[in-house]
Amino acid sequence: MKKTILSGSTVTGDLTLGNYIGAINNWKRMQDEYDCLYFLADLHALTVHQDPAVLRERTYSFFAQYIALGLDPQKNIIFAQSQIHEHAELAWILTCLTPMGYLNRMTQFKEKAEKNVKNINAGLFSYPVLMAADILLYQADLVPVGEDQKQHLELCRDLVGYFENRYGKGVFKMPEPSIGKVGARIMSLQDPTKKMSKSDDNEKNYVSIIDDPKKIEKKIKSAATDSGTEIKYDPENKPGVANLLVIFSILSGKSLEQLENDYAGKMYGHLKVDLAELVVQTLTPVRERYLDLMKNKDHLHQLLQQGADRAQERARETLRKTYEAVGLISRS
Repeated sequence: MKKTILSGSTVTGDLTLGNYIGAINNWKRMQDEYDCLYFLADLHALTVHQDPAVLRERTYSFFAQYIALGLDPQKNIIFAQSQIHEHAELAWILTCLTPMGYLNRMTQFKEKAEKNVKNINAGLFSYPVLMAADILLYQADLVPVGEDQKQHLELCRDLVGYFENRYGKGVFKMPEPSIGKVGARIMSLQDPTKKMSKSDDNEKNYVSIIDDPKKIEKKIKSAATDSGTEIKYDPENKPGVANLLVIFSILSGKSLEQLENDYAGKMYGHLKVDLAELVVQTLTPVRERYLDLMKNKDHLHQLLQQGADRAQERARETLRKTYEAVGLISRS
């Protein structure tokens, strides 16, 4: 049997070039090799104040972006988290197992609390537990995570251990991290010491997969570089140039060494011009597909409902086992 892999993305901002690089290296391959589930984390988005109309529109937008990136809704199960009530129900059961001290140590809570000093809510504090419920509901074998999410997956694994010690084994699978090696960490264009993020307040720091060509060119050409003029892959001393070379390498299929040879004796401007052209060529079909999908919300809604039906069938069975284990009475 194929292993199950689960990934979700909070519906804030837009998917970035960094997300796309992960997609072209993994998603299309994974949908043939794995049993894949992708969810739109709209419940997680509520930890920060959201305009209801914008949140609803952005959920459709993310769904369309997933499809435009090449995720086949027939081969994969793609769904909105909020349409599966089992997420919230399992999260409560797991919350009752989670030591407060574990949540206090979560570095992302500290970082987000600093950015949202006027809205440090209980959901922001406990959302790693909801993330654990997201994973465990679908008996995921593998969870693609960046370095910044490893701590949350470790909590999820701890919760499986706590549950098994109290209620016995056989309800949940122990999930493992799946961390891409090449291009797994595309950095900010303006601050290459930080990861490119779709929730960045400064849109110059990232390229959105649905940016128009002129905006892409402007962002790439204004990307931070380093002192000196040599175009060399040296993440420690030339993080800006190294980031641009990684992006170029993955999108073009050329090795970093080959790119260094191609641009020997040339200026940073030459690299940026060529990279901007390559990124535009790569993302234009994605943007066109996305715009076409967004014209028909009824079709998107129908596909989302189909995904939710398939996801809930699995979630319901896991929650039934959980209720039985902890002594709750399931509805027949």
